[in-house]
Amino acid sequence: MSKLFSRFLKDESGATAIEYGLIAALISVAIIAGAGTLGNTLSLTFNKISTQMNTSSAGVGTK
Repeated sequence: MSKLFSRFLKDESGATAIEYGLIAALISVAIIAGAGTLGNTLSLTFNKISTQMNTSSAGVGTK
């Protein structure tokens, strides 16, 4: 019985799996945060371009 308990204490495969899971979770959070920031930046850029195009095309054909 003590041999089984000793082998259980030396087994680190569960700890390694948990570490890999935590690393994967942190990477996922970083990717989600980066994608959110990039999405907001792209949205602002396209809105700015759209506004400029609408402003410059408003005077076309009024002569």
